[in-house]
Amino acid sequence: MRFLIIIPAHNEEENLPFTLESLEHQSYKDFKVMVVNDGSTDKTAEVIKDFTDRDSRFETINLQKSAHQPGSKVVNAFKNGLKTQNINEFDIICKFDADIILFENYLQSVQNAFQNNPTYGLVGGLLYIETNGEWVYEGNSNKHHVRGPMKAYRKECFEAIGGLRETLGWDNIDSILLENLGWKEVVLPELHVKLIKVKGADYTVKASDYYGRYFYFLGLRRFLAYVASAKEAMKSKSVSFFFQIIKSYENCRSQKLELKISEQERKVINDQRWKMLKKKWLKM
Repeated sequence: MRFLIIIPAHNEEENLPFTLESLEHQSYKDFKVMVVNDGSTDKTAEVIKDFTDRDSRFETINLQKSAHQPGSKVVNAFKNGLKTQNINEFDIICKFDADIILFENYLQSVQNAFQNNPTYGLVGGLLYIETNGEWVYEGNSNKHHVRGPMKAYRKECFEAIGGLRETLGWDNIDSILLENLGWKEVVLPELHVKLIKVKGADYTVKASDYYGRYFYFLGLRRFLAYVASAKEAMKSKSVSFFFQIIKSYENCRSQKLELKISEQERKVINDQRWKMLKKKWLKM
């Protein structure tokens, strides 16, 4: 099975070498890497050139800097990279971040998982971050969800869900849609992925604005959005945080901001959320 790996990169001169080196040293060799230089102003282009000059599997395109918004920016860069390739030449489509390190057996393990399990549509490992000199599990509460920095899709699944959505929540929308179509999202816990930079550290959006926008663009109806907001507020032990999230969500609704999902897809997402609510909260 052949991999197409697309890596959006903006000002990643310090991190990108580690990511590309970890790919260069993979035991599984049948892949192509497209690095999308998204308007970098540092030496990211020079880092990429070091690899494209010595290894024909590495390619690049340069974009003007896009707006730095969570979700939409990275997917926009990914889509621009995807346009340069013939998707039919590949079996596995990957969206990787420019600040991860993969162990040398990573691609081989992902390939084996897809090869041996025809219903697997999305596969990945677990993220680890460095804390006090040790690499520890990042701590996301859902160990069954493939995180955004290391998505690997079976091509047929990727096409069935309509690719990635240029919006906040894209890395949850994909999981819900593929499951609804009969594909499986699978985390291989033995595959540890080192995350060099903490996600979201460079976002300027306030947490409350982020969550409000996230719940809106995920397509959640009002009641489910309020429930999700209450859950985040309880984590922070702040009543005011709840109202701040709701304000952000309602602002999006009043502006009737465009969703990147169809009404049918929105129904699928809300139905899935209802099932989760009943199972976890209402014990039904």
